[in-house]
Amino acid sequence: MFPSGKPMYRPVAGLNLLAPASIRTPMTLKLPSFTGRSSAVLSLLALTASLAWADGLSSLQAFIQNTRSGRADFTQTVTAPPRDGKPGRVKTSSGAFEFQRPGKFRFDYKKPFVQTIVADGKTLWLYDADLNQVTERQQAQVLGQTPAALIAEATDLRALQADFTLTAEPARDGLQWVKALPKAKDGQLQQVQVGFDGDKLAALEILDSFGQRSVLTFGAMQLNPQLPASAFEFKPPAGADVLRQ
Repeated sequence: MFPSGKPMYRPVAGLNLLAPASIRTPMTLKLPSFTGRSSAVLSLLALTASLAWADGLSSLQAFIQNTRSGRADFTQTVTAPPRDGKPGRVKTSSGAFEFQRPGKFRFDYKKPFVQTIVADGKTLWLYDADLNQVTERQQAQVLGQTPAALIAEATDLRALQADFTLTAEPARDGLQWVKALPKAKDGQLQQVQVGFDGDKLAALEILDSFGQRSVLTFGAMQLNPQLPASAFEFKPPAGADVLRQ
C-alpha cells in the first residue's frame, strides 16, 4: 500500500510496448468485372504496387526514413498464455497514439481505463488516472530493445539492426511484415512483428518471454503531421502518487 492508502500500481495496458527485449481481418470487396485493356491496366498497377513495397524490410526502411511524426487511433488486444488447459484471458483496450522522432511518443488509453504513456525524450511517464498514480523512469534506461524503439526511437535501419535481427516475413492480411528478434537474450521480449500498409504503420504483434501476446492495430495513420510540443509534455496531476524508478 502507498502512504495514501491507495492500492499498489496497476500495470499500464501498454507496458509490454516498453518491455526490454491485430491481426487485421481481411476485407472482402466485391469488385466489378474488368476485361480487355482495363484489366491489363489494373494488373499493371497491382504489379507496380507490389514491386514498390516488395517486403516488410523495404516498408520499415521507408517508414523510418520518410516519417518523422505520426498520429493514429489504435486498438490493443492482450492474450494471456493458456493455463491449466484453458485458453488465456483476452483483454481489449483502445485509444490514440502520436509520435515524433527521435524518441518522443504518447499513448492515450481511453477504454476501459484512462491511462497515459508519454516519452518526452528524457523521461518516460506512466499514468493511471483511476488510481491517480504516476511512474517516472529515465527513458534511456527503458526503451533500448523494445517495440517502442521500432516505432519512434530509431532514425535509420542500421541503428535498429544493432539491437534487433530483422527479417522480412510473408505478406498476410493485406500487409507487409517484418520480424524483429532482440539480440539480447536476457530481456522480456521474444519477438515483435511489425505490419505495414505501404510505408504506413498498421500493426504490431508482440510476444513476450512469458507467452503473453499483444496485438495493436492502428487506424489510418496520418504521416508527418505538425504536432505541438505539448503533445509530449507531462506533469503529474496534483495529489498523484509518483514512483521514481
